Parts: sequence; structure tokens; C-alpha cells
Amino acid sequence: MPNTTVDTTAAPTVTPHPEGVSNDEFRAAMSRLAAGVCLITAHEPPLTAGGPRGEDVGMTATAFLSVSLEPPLVLVSVREGSRMDDLLAEQPLWAVSVLAEGQVQVAGRFAMKNRISDRLLFENLPHVRGEVSGALLMTDALATLECRTESRVTAGDHTLVIGRVLRAAVPTPEAPPLTYFRGRYRHLAP
Repeated sequence: MPNTTVDTTAAPTVTPHPEGVSNDEFRAAMSRLAAGVCLITAHEPPLTAGGPRGEDVGMTATAFLSVSLEPPLVLVSVREGSRMDDLLAEQPLWAVSVLAEGQVQVAGRFAMKNRISDRLLFENLPHVRGEVSGALLMTDALATLECRTESRVTAGDHTLVIGRVLRAAVPTPEAPPLTYFRGRYRHLAP
């Protein structure tokens, strides 16, 4: 009679990509890269001229970086086919709020997947509407940027959106940053 005991201590089977690294191996390695946390926002244009305002949309991002000083360019990576990807394909103006350590709830709200509407997510959050982009900016953020899309590049299952910075401000420069490391929001020790 064959042995039917299952070895529960064995490592799970990992299926590598043709190049050799598995999704789990890649995810584990990249989780060791500490990142700042940002809220990316944009405002949907009205469906018709003179029609009602569109909705405000937001997403949490850790894949955000400075690209160039001359001209001032930044890059954000958005999941291909996501609501933000679709919106930024038609709306060239968007904004970034670099989140402070005390804004972990903001990051958590906008990191939820498969939500229907962002309207309620912005309720009770201190914000202002950007003068240039029309997108919402968190008033307690470390820094805020208003951007216009310069180019979009498809990269695997994401779209890299490169934006020209049109306006930048530093509302709360002394607050510690919100960071993301090993799958969790973290405190950055001084």
C-alpha cells in the first residue's frame, strides 16, 4: 500500500518565469526596498460640456519617483487597466500628495482594490483642490505636486506615467514620512 502521508513541511512549489524568477521570489526581493507612500489623485472631466462635475479619483502608490530636474519630471507606475490608468489616459492633469507618517489611514483607504466609488473615501480628509490640476491635495502632506502627463509607457502589467511638475508645495515639511517596507507601513527612525 502506498504512503499517503502529506509532508506539510515541504516548501510550496514555485513556478518560475521563463527567465528563471518566480512571482513570489520577485515579490520577496522587492519587498526589501523601502519606499515612500503617495496619494495620486485626478479629477474626471464632465461627460458633457457644461455637465455636472466628474468624480475625484485616488490611488495609493509606492512606485513614484523623480525623473528629471530640467524639466521637472516625475514618474508613477499604475496598474494597467485600473481606474486610474483609464482616467490618466484621457485626463492629462493629476496630482501627488507625499504622505506623512500620520496619514497611514489615507494610504489604506486608497489601497483597497475593486472599489466602486472614491467619493466616500475623500470624506473627512483635510484637502484642497489643486489650482492647476483640479485634483485633490491632502493639506497635511509632506509635499504636493501638480502634474501634466508628458508620456505613458506600457511596462508589463503596469503603465509608467511620466508627468511634468507644474506646481510644487511643502505644506508640512517637518513631519516624518510614511514608508512602506516588507509589506507594511513603517515608521522611519530619525
